[in-house]
Amino acid sequence: MENMNRREFLILGAGTAGGLCLAGCASLDTVLGSKKMPFKISLAQWSLHRRLFGRAGPKLDNLDFAKEARNLDFEAVEYVNQFFMDKAKDTEYLSQMKKRAADNDVKSLLIMCDGEGNLGDPDTKRRTQAVENHYKWVEAAKYLGCHSIRVNAASAGTYEQQKKLAADGLRRLCEFAAGHKLNVIVENHGGLSSNPQWLTAVIEEVNMPNCGTLPDFGNFPPEIDRYQAVEMLMPYAKSVSAKSYEFDENGDETRIDYYRMMKIVLDAGYHGYVNVEYEGGKLSENNGIIATKKLLEKIQEQHLKA
Repeated sequence: MENMNRREFLILGAGTAGGLCLAGCASLDTVLGSKKMPFKISLAQWSLHRRLFGRAGPKLDNLDFAKEARNLDFEAVEYVNQFFMDKAKDTEYLSQMKKRAADNDVKSLLIMCDGEGNLGDPDTKRRTQAVENHYKWVEAAKYLGCHSIRVNAASAGTYEQQKKLAADGLRRLCEFAAGHKLNVIVENHGGLSSNPQWLTAVIEEVNMPNCGTLPDFGNFPPEIDRYQAVEMLMPYAKSVSAKSYEFDENGDETRIDYYRMMKIVLDAGYHGYVNVEYEGGKLSENNGIIATKKLLEKIQEQHLKA
């Protein structure tokens, strides 16, 4: 696909309510010539976690992430709070992040939030504290121009107890986020959150338009059919994570059938950003990112030709 500057794309907006991108910008189509792109591609910051933590190659500073994304030919990014954990309320630092993104013509989509407590904690005080710990990330995401924060729906207890507890914490956080016209989305990220029946039940229990899912192609235990699971999560999706590990000589992912998975994504009516999240070890982070992006672009081109 011919490279184009993001400003050269015509973005058609639809499906919003109260200023919220209720489908995680899934209702936006990118137009290339006379063809509508089936989906868009972004870069998840976790793809570069080894460099950002200084564990492989030259250490990458969080402030240089947007530039690195643009160097890899990405137009949009998803941040991870672990790489600027103490900066959520640092306006000067956030303004630098915002400026670096703008200078490199990179759109900020969301912040993935970890380490702020369990939103479904059985202890009422700890659950409330976890909810309030996320407030600053809602505000930071709003400042950066994001549409969502990604959270974890961790809890403890029986299946039903965890559903009620997680829904309670999520609902309260969503109420706060709604005041900032921001979404709160849950990834299948271990525990019961990787059970699609449970997670969809939680989202339905919350029953708020700014509460949704971030289906990840990985993060499912062996007993869960990943394709059926993603299909269940897609009706609530406001972002999608294209997890990748290894590639064969044809450039196809060896653990996940990307063609089948992306058909599920598109059949659900999702046409927003699909974020590249490379976690393999055989390729370098940059090469793994490039391989994942090329595979998604190959799928884009197939749909454009269909």
